[in-house]
Amino acid sequence: MNNERTVFSQILDFIPMHQFRTCVNRYNGNHRVKSFSCFDQYLTMAFAQLTYRESLRDIETCLNALQGKLYHCGFRGKVSRNNLANSNEKRDWRIYHDFAQVLISKARQLYANEDFGVTLKNTVYALDATVIDLCLSLFPWAQHRQHKSAIKLHTLMDLKGSIPTFVRITSGAVHEATIFPTIPLEASAIYVMDKGYTDFETLYSFSKSNCFFVIRAKDNLVYYRRCSYPINKNAGIRSDQTIQLTGPKTSRLYPIPLRRITFRDEEQHRTFVFLTNHFQLDALTICQLYKLRWQIELFFKWIKQHLRIKSFFGTSINAVKTQIWIAISVYVLVAIIKKELELERSLHEILQIISILLFEKTPLKQALTENSYDFKEQQNYNQLSLFNL
Repeated sequence: MNNERTVFSQILDFIPMHQFRTCVNRYNGNHRVKSFSCFDQYLTMAFAQLTYRESLRDIETCLNALQGKLYHCGFRGKVSRNNLANSNEKRDWRIYHDFAQVLISKARQLYANEDFGVTLKNTVYALDATVIDLCLSLFPWAQHRQHKSAIKLHTLMDLKGSIPTFVRITSGAVHEATIFPTIPLEASAIYVMDKGYTDFETLYSFSKSNCFFVIRAKDNLVYYRRCSYPINKNAGIRSDQTIQLTGPKTSRLYPIPLRRITFRDEEQHRTFVFLTNHFQLDALTICQLYKLRWQIELFFKWIKQHLRIKSFFGTSINAVKTQIWIAISVYVLVAIIKKELELERSLHEILQIISILLFEKTPLKQALTENSYDFKEQQNYNQLSLFNL
C-alpha cells in the first residue's frame, strides 16, 4: 500500500525502467560494474537534486543515515563518495541525456492539449540561454574570460507544460545565435526569443521552413513602413505595421516583409517592440506569447538553485553534463507526475514539497494535493495564565 511506502519509492513507479536499461546498454554503462550500477547513480543524483544536497560528503551522510529505507527505494549498491565521484567521471553522460529525451517525449504527449494561456493550434517554443558561473581553477575547460569560467545552457522549451525539449551545454563564451543550426525546426511552430537571438539570416530560414518567430527588436533597426493596421490602444498596442528592412546588410539577409508591433506595458512603464513573420494572429496575442517566456526563466531558476558552484559533484565535462542531464530528467519526471496524478499545484510548488517529504510514508497524491485543515481551539490548557485579570 502507498501509506507503507516512502514518497521517493512512489516516484520511482513513474520511471520507465525498460527504456532506462536500454539507454544504459546502449553505452555499456554497467560494464564490469560490481556494486554501484547506473540506476544507483541515477537515484543518488536524483536524491541530491530533489533535496538540495551540496557536496559528495553531504549526499553520503544523508543517505547512510536513511540506510534502513534505501533498499525499498531501489538502491542496491553502496552509496559512497568514491563510488559516486567515479561514476560521474567515467560513465558516459549520454546515458542520462538519452533517458531525459525519453521522459521529454512522454511528457510532451501528456501535455499536448495543455492550456498555457493562449488558445493556439501551433506548438509554441521559448528559446533562451542562461549562464552558470564556475570557478576558473576547478573548471579551466569552461574559461570564457581572463579570470572567469562558465557554462551556458541553451534551452528550447515547449510552453505547453514547460517542458525543455532541447538543451545544449556550451562554454559561456558561445553566443546564443550560434546554436541556431542545431535547433530542430518544426513546421507551423512558433519560436519566441529575446533580442539576443537577432540573426536575420537565420530568421529568414525560419520563414523558408514554414515556421514562425516572435522576437524583440533592437533599437537600431533600420526599416521603412509599408502599411499600418487598426490597433486597440486600450489593450496597450501602440502600433501594428508591415515593414521592410532597409539596412545594407539586413535587407539582403531578410529580403521579405516583417511585421512590427509596439506594446506599452503600463505596469512596468516599459515599451516593447516585437518583430514577427506571423501576419494572421492579432497583435495582442503576439505580445502575450512573448510574455509567456517567463516560464523558461522559472526553469532556469530551478536549475540554478540545484547547480550552484558548490553543488557540482565533479569538475570534468562528463561529470557536469551528467549532473545537468539528471537534473533535467528529474524536472521532467516531476512534470509527468503532475499530469498523471492531475495535480493542481505548480511544478515548482511540487518540487518544494517533495524536497521535504521524500522519505515520508505518505501517499504521493495526498502529499502533493493542497489540503485545508480545520484547527479546533482547545478549551482546557495546562498552562498558567500570563496575566491575572
